[in-house]
Amino acid sequence: MSAPAMFDLAGRVAAVTGGNGGIGLGIARGFAEAGAAVAILARDEAKNHAARDELIALGARALAVRLDVTDRAALAPAMAEVERELGPIDILVNNAGIARPVGATRGELADWDRVIETNLNAAFILARLAARSMIARRRGKIINIGSEYSLFGNPIAHSYSASKGALIQLTKSMAVELAAHNIQVNAIVPGWIESDMTAPMKSRPFYQEVLRRTPAARLGTPAECAGAAIFLASSAADFVTGATLFVDGGYSIK
Repeated sequence: MSAPAMFDLAGRVAAVTGGNGGIGLGIARGFAEAGAAVAILARDEAKNHAARDELIALGARALAVRLDVTDRAALAPAMAEVERELGPIDILVNNAGIARPVGATRGELADWDRVIETNLNAAFILARLAARSMIARRRGKIINIGSEYSLFGNPIAHSYSASKGALIQLTKSMAVELAAHNIQVNAIVPGWIESDMTAPMKSRPFYQEVLRRTPAARLGTPAECAGAAIFLASSAADFVTGATLFVDGGYSIK
């Protein structure tokens, strides 16, 4: 299915961290269907290759790069590999993220550090690397994936909330800095999305609490996150920057 002209990503190159499953893979699929070449950057090599093959089957040029985003020394080479194989990066999606139970009375500081490094520091460094190429071409889109906990406190995972809240502020700050170079920086905040990670909660009382809290009374899908990402990555959003787009069925407003 061809995309309407303003949402057409043909000729664009996208890099998606954590793009081998869940929301990341949903976004990668959406980009491929909209005509982009897509690079998957994630840790699990088998899942990377399966995701790459799926994108190729959709007719896209695709690449899988094994990357642990906490390995700072590997970030620049990974981005260089994408540009060498697919071309200059037009779209970066900072999707890779983890959560650990770290609070005031529980958890280890090493877990705090890994969450901040994964969810916040890596996103900043990768955005800096992408921005250098984008500035030279005066065009680019950076999309950061936040969380409902960008807004709300989490009693057992302080590091996750802190990192995702900071990611929204990073989005705004980079948007201000890069606007003069015709680079748009935006964030997507997904609500509760169908995935392997959320599947176990369906057997717990918390699942019913989520449904009651969500006006749409259901979980979202990775494809619905992809729709928002395609919009933000396309020329339709050339005058949209520093925004936070909620894809949560109304969860954050109730």
